[in-house]
Amino acid sequence: MVVPTRGRNKESPPLKPGQQQHQSPGASPRSGRGRPPHSPGRQVPGGARAMRKGGGGRRGARSDPQRPCREGPAAEGERDALGRGPLRLLHVCRDQLRVFVDDRKAFIIKSDSKMWLTFLLAAFAGVLHWCHITTLFENDRHFSHLSTLEREMAFRTEMGLYYSYFKIIIEAPSFWNGVWAIMNDRLTEYPLVINTLQRFNLYPEVVLASWYRIYTAIMDFLGVPTKTCWTVNRGKGLSPVESCEGLGDPASFYVAVIFLLNGLMMSLFFIYGTYLSGSRLGGLVTVMCFFFNHGECTRVMWTPPLRESFSYPFLVLQMLLLTYILRIPNINTGSLIALCVSNIFFMLPWQFAQFVLLTQIASLFAVYIMGYIDSSKLQKILSAHMVSLVVCFILMFGNSMLLTSYYAASLVVIWGILELSPKVLKSSRREVYIWVIEGCAWLFGTVTLKYLTSLAFGIADDAHIGNILKSKFIGYKDFDTLMYTCAAEFDFMEKETPVRYTKTLLLPVVLVVFGVIIKRAIKYLMWALSQAGQYEREERFNHGELVYHALQLLAYSVLAILIMRLKLFLTPHLCVMASLVCSKQLFGWLFCKIQPKTLVFAILALMAIEGSANLQTQWNIMGEFSNLPQEELLEWIKVNTRQDAVFAGAMPTMASVKLSTLRPIVNHPHYEDAGLRARTKVVYSMYSRKPAKEVKRELIKLGVNYYILEESLCVSRKKPGCSMPEIWDVEDPANSGKIPLCTLMSKDSRPYFITVFENSNYRVLKALKE
Repeated sequence: MVVPTRGRNKESPPLKPGQQQHQSPGASPRSGRGRPPHSPGRQVPGGARAMRKGGGGRRGARSDPQRPCREGPAAEGERDALGRGPLRLLHVCRDQLRVFVDDRKAFIIKSDSKMWLTFLLAAFAGVLHWCHITTLFENDRHFSHLSTLEREMAFRTEMGLYYSYFKIIIEAPSFWNGVWAIMNDRLTEYPLVINTLQRFNLYPEVVLASWYRIYTAIMDFLGVPTKTCWTVNRGKGLSPVESCEGLGDPASFYVAVIFLLNGLMMSLFFIYGTYLSGSRLGGLVTVMCFFFNHGECTRVMWTPPLRESFSYPFLVLQMLLLTYILRIPNINTGSLIALCVSNIFFMLPWQFAQFVLLTQIASLFAVYIMGYIDSSKLQKILSAHMVSLVVCFILMFGNSMLLTSYYAASLVVIWGILELSPKVLKSSRREVYIWVIEGCAWLFGTVTLKYLTSLAFGIADDAHIGNILKSKFIGYKDFDTLMYTCAAEFDFMEKETPVRYTKTLLLPVVLVVFGVIIKRAIKYLMWALSQAGQYEREERFNHGELVYHALQLLAYSVLAILIMRLKLFLTPHLCVMASLVCSKQLFGWLFCKIQPKTLVFAILALMAIEGSANLQTQWNIMGEFSNLPQEELLEWIKVNTRQDAVFAGAMPTMASVKLSTLRPIVNHPHYEDAGLRARTKVVYSMYSRKPAKEVKRELIKLGVNYYILEESLCVSRKKPGCSMPEIWDVEDPANSGKIPLCTLMSKDSRPYFITVFENSNYRVLKALKE
């Protein structure tokens, strides 16, 4: 029986994989008004008064005054029991223990019920998000009906590059053979042999490949089928292809794990919002804001293999742990270990993580300067960051970009300020001039130390970051900078983005919350700078974790405005900040006049007007992946070229060539290496106005046999000054005004090249040896 399915036919109806797992995160501590939370089901010595003072102020928590001994009949009975021998004393202790347990039993049951309700709601939010992104991905690509080659082509640009290493490990004779192969890679930057675990952030692929091999081995041992395959009739005169569905298919397994992780991320967001606001209503607000602004919050449903898909969920966990640490008066070792581990899982998959952590450290330092946390707590947090940085440096086989980063320099400088400031700036009170001195010391110290370490290690891999920032402020231009800034995701934030935030009421709600925090913080600072006693100041707004979140919001806003892609940090943080509309610490005066539930559901109802329209727009996206010209190209390469034939071309196409044909390439989309940027400039000289002889000579030096020319790159222009010939006019003004070489090659590639393949999009040029 043939089942019609959106332009494709399968020989038998599909049987969906029948197993899904839901994982709940850890306990969600409760918080009351003005009181940091503690673990559910467990009393904290000292009661509410001992906890109230924690989380802010440089003096830390105050302990309760010692209570006097009890008097009265009960006390006399105890003293009498002491005089009747040890047996009677044991009976009294047993009775008192029984009373203590009975008194606590009701509290424990009540706490556990609230904890499990929070877990249940968090798990429900995670399942909803998993279903949502899975559905969007399938609707957009029709992924379940694609052939293996089409699925690989669907992973374009750097996504295909990352997935290729997963493919290498699972197809190797053993797991360790696969790991050895990617650590001694001869295909990615021919003729160089590189350790891709050091150069790229590939630990997610290593872990997923190990899981896939274990899963398939266990299922094969048990005799359980892991995938079902059909012949798909594609129509339009195209040849049928085989399509497999189930977790036994590598690509399906790969994206399934990513979507499960990002489903778990939504569970973390619910717990995060609940804990920060002190109410499950806050968790609800966070989750609903995320869904209503889903297209601005994440792109995992469109580009699953990108590094942020693996990394960002662990940043959510890390910030939740950091919030907990900022609230409690005394940091325990377990909290620091958890923070360190979450840092590692955030940094290992993504090279950009260090810049996000830099903003976090800067925000924490500002919180310290203002007096919300003491130096001891900040030093413990810094120690966790330092340990995680060293661990990542080791696991990345000495990736020097980690040690020469602004993040590493900032950690060292802040630690030095904490050690030297009390000795150099001898003052019993916090003054404004001290704040200015410490802030300037951090800024100039970080920049100077980063410059010196880069100079000492001879590292220029991250030099393009500074050039991109210069291009934002002073209009600096060069080839590498334009390759970034001409892409929409590296441009300034779109003007429509704040409008979309406003239509869903996300921005207005967060501005109200932010304004209240700033107002309270200013009042606190004025008291802190006054002659008032320490106790009086602590009675003021003393919630360092809320001030930290406000400062982190400012940092994310700056990043997002400069680089549009980074709004993926800003929008989720706006959703978390929106949960504070339920906070009694901020709006307790309002909740005396109106029920919190009434206020929250009224806000959500107004948000849903535009939010539901946004969701409907996403659900209406229906597509089917097809790229016949590239499919023809890849099939031709497999059949008509030797296994060791070396290819060069546009970065996105090279990723597909490496993934699907396993041919050596000389350039690829991972543009963060200085040497790779130099290679890419040589390869892209085909789109310049240089002479063909000069371009061919440089390509031969790289060992290139075939060049894949794309005429679209020669004529396409995303915005003024951003076509490839125009970019080359900035880099090579001497040849400006000449006909672009790519145009000449499209008409006649001789005498330096010969055209061996051609279709509507691609032309393969073979370099003729002299």
